[in-house]
Amino acid sequence: MSFGFLGVQIGYSLQNANTSRVLQSLDADVEHLSYFWLAAPVAGLIVQPIVGLFSDRTWTRFGRRIPFILGGALLAGLALFLMPNAEMFVNIMPALFFAGIMLLFMDMAFNVTMQPFRALVADMVNDKQRTKGYAVQTFLVNVGAVVGSVLPFVLVHFFGMSNASTPEAKIPQSVAWAYYIGGAILIGTVLVTAFMTKEYPPKDYNRYNNAGTAPARPKFKELITGIPKVMWQLAVVQFFSWFSLFLLWTYTTPAVAQNVWRTTDTSSLEYNEAGDWVGIIFATYSVFSALFSLVIVWLSNRIGNKGVYSVSLLLGGLGFIGMMMCTDKYALLVPMVGLGVAWAAILAMPYTILSKSIKADRMGVYMGIFNFTIVIPQIISGIIGGTIVKYVFDSNATGMIYLAGFSLLAAAASVFIVKEKQY
Repeated sequence: MSFGFLGVQIGYSLQNANTSRVLQSLDADVEHLSYFWLAAPVAGLIVQPIVGLFSDRTWTRFGRRIPFILGGALLAGLALFLMPNAEMFVNIMPALFFAGIMLLFMDMAFNVTMQPFRALVADMVNDKQRTKGYAVQTFLVNVGAVVGSVLPFVLVHFFGMSNASTPEAKIPQSVAWAYYIGGAILIGTVLVTAFMTKEYPPKDYNRYNNAGTAPARPKFKELITGIPKVMWQLAVVQFFSWFSLFLLWTYTTPAVAQNVWRTTDTSSLEYNEAGDWVGIIFATYSVFSALFSLVIVWLSNRIGNKGVYSVSLLLGGLGFIGMMMCTDKYALLVPMVGLGVAWAAILAMPYTILSKSIKADRMGVYMGIFNFTIVIPQIISGIIGGTIVKYVFDSNATGMIYLAGFSLLAAAASVFIVKEKQY
């Protein structure tokens, strides 16, 4: 049931590793990158609670969550096919503007797909299996992240595709084909989940979750006042975590290009080599994240969910700081151990802790509302990021990665305010 998330993460990782590169290839300034990246959290803010609410109350012959997963995947695949072709639409609108629209469209589609995947695990497994269920999902997410992150590098070094920007094609051939391949895999894997996962029909679902008959749709005020206290506590941890991750995705490419390749020229061969290497380091932290997800259940049983969560975020913060101390591209791989451990914990532990405090009949909508704790810090990061990088760090993106590290250290400390509770 989580196999489709592998494909979704391939597309999402292609976006994370290459969006800043694509936008700068189309002449976006480094100070403006965070504004384009606002597309992702804004889309999540709007889409995920709506999808969560309606998927809780939807039942079709295809299931409850599957129709949303499938529809979002088809739209995301289309956006992945179109974005590398932004220059083809210059007669309609500027290429940079078209790429920005495709980024927003892609992020809306990813959000339609991802939220039901999270709720699907909570729907289909019992409380004792929750940590394992999200750990398996995290493993598949990270396998997808590895594939998506290395695709442009593989296409250049093993299939001989061009890695250069030209006046006729500012987006390198390797990046364009990576998007096409990623879109095709995304749709294919989601089709596997859609046709091979049988969701529990309402009667069975309500019986397994002791929910009785489905209650009337809750009012907005009732939903807000009924939010579990642990969600507010997790929101503090989530704020510092996702503020940090937004900086990672937005500024790693220019930071690595400046710090290791010593260039800010986005059309240079060195900059594109840096962009490919960012895919490699993103894939590396995803490998460590996948490996850590295999032992996260074992560790949680011994030191508790909060212990695993806090230590993982601490290692991630140290990894961020270590990144910018490296001036050799191979040395950059070492701090990815910490980032990978933190990423696995961020993907699994909040949902494990939260899902135990939510009524079964409100799982989807509260998972959607919980997404506010992911998107709001990203929106804040996006709004103030351009100002910080320009006026605090003099347009040097390496300072933003240091800031991300200290933010994740704050997240690690915040875990101790969380009080786990069984509903």
